[in-house]
Amino acid sequence: MSQIKETTTLILLLLIASVPLGIGFWWVSHWSGLELKFVTNLSVGSKDVARKKLQNLDNWERTSTKVPETPSELFNYAAQEKLRKAGVKAQTFDAVPNIPSGLFNYGGSTTWDPIRKTVDPVIQSTWPQFKLRYLNSPGSRTEIKMLLENQLAFSQSSRPMEEKEYQQALQRGFAFKEIPVAIDGIAIAVHPSLKIPGLTIAQLKKIYTGKIHNWKQVGGPDLPLTPYSRSQEAGSTVEFFVDKLLEGEKLSPKVKIVANTTSGLRNVASDPGGIYYATATEVVTQCHVKPLPIGYQADHLVPPYEEPLVELSQCPNQHNHLNRAAMQSGEYPVTRRLCVLVKQNGLEDEQAGWAYAALLLSDQGQHLINNAGFISLHSWIKD
Repeated sequence: MSQIKETTTLILLLLIASVPLGIGFWWVSHWSGLELKFVTNLSVGSKDVARKKLQNLDNWERTSTKVPETPSELFNYAAQEKLRKAGVKAQTFDAVPNIPSGLFNYGGSTTWDPIRKTVDPVIQSTWPQFKLRYLNSPGSRTEIKMLLENQLAFSQSSRPMEEKEYQQALQRGFAFKEIPVAIDGIAIAVHPSLKIPGLTIAQLKKIYTGKIHNWKQVGGPDLPLTPYSRSQEAGSTVEFFVDKLLEGEKLSPKVKIVANTTSGLRNVASDPGGIYYATATEVVTQCHVKPLPIGYQADHLVPPYEEPLVELSQCPNQHNHLNRAAMQSGEYPVTRRLCVLVKQNGLEDEQAGWAYAALLLSDQGQHLINNAGFISLHSWIKD
């Protein structure tokens, strides 16, 4: 009798455990519009098919080459396939399917400000039921903390997530997904009078770690060098610069800390020995500083602007334009991808994040991203 009760209890527990899995399967297959047959066939042993599909996917929709094995991974893979087809193939916002209704808080890096001003109002006018409310979240660490604490439905990031941030999400019962939607370059600004052909990445590292302190050390005039930067806690651009260009070394105590990019550029404009770094569109179009070519080798320096360089005396009637081709191809050495961070929790927040990413990946979204001063992921989007 005791054995029968134990067996009955075990069966009930298995049935209860299967309910969330069934709900998750229904949500993904219903929202993504995929047939049940596709996921079922994939889940019963087509790991080779899954591996080939992953190898063929564009880099924007995955952060690893891990083959989906568990049911939740397979369901998420199916949703990503649908998102890819819906977003990349849609020409206009109104052609993107499955836009949810409701009020969704979102936040993100200050780098995204031009996109929020240019793209998001058009999304709102096209899909008024998809109400977006921006909550200021200065710096990526603050933004991700707000995501973890469920203050945001999704967010806009301009640096890769750290492993510990992924782990914090898993401890709370969900995973993060980074969906690249645009390319951003980091440009170097100097005083217009400085005569120098450009800098290598190694020289930039030495400048900001305090090993180079005079422009003559890098082929320039005998002039004290003054590096400017925002603080490392200020935002994702500084975090990216320190991580990628300084390879994790700290900014030198000789670096002068400024409050924001406007302040940094003003300092460089008035300091013949000054140097500053920022999002390329904030540097290239300026009339009071000079953007520098950079590269890994001194004999291959790539400008962040389209050549020839527009003389500052012709500005503001004429402006320099981003070297989009070099940034899109990867020839320009310091670029990053702007990503939508989606919380994979099976709730409306996740659907809102997927929908926002799909909108930005449509042709209309990519055109507007270009207009905002960033680089489209689509090679066929030229303006």
